[in-house]
Amino acid sequence: MSKHHLGEFEEVVMLTVAILYGEAYGIAILDEIERRLERNVSIGALQTVLRRLEKKGFLISEFGEATPERGGKRKRYFTVTKYGQKILQDTKDLRQDLWNTIPRIAFDFKY
Repeated sequence: MSKHHLGEFEEVVMLTVAILYGEAYGIAILDEIERRLERNVSIGALQTVLRRLEKKGFLISEFGEATPERGGKRKRYFTVTKYGQKILQDTKDLRQDLWNTIPRIAFDFKY
């Protein structure tokens, strides 16, 4: 397993960036998370996690073109790095291993 640990929200953000490949910018990521998970996310919390994941090397970002509808501001688009994909795969494998190790009787409820 990797020495790096992903928090639940970090994992959700990285998976959402991958889902939105090529269109993963702040508001699109926020909207996708809220729609899929039916939970509210603050833009501040999202921006903090995006920067942290980028600093760790799990994501990279680049600016898109300026658009008139954004008052000339450019969107910052995020992409999962190869290293980030490895961390996601390690996390998935660890979770699957835990699920596979649960004895059947653990979920054999009698009430």
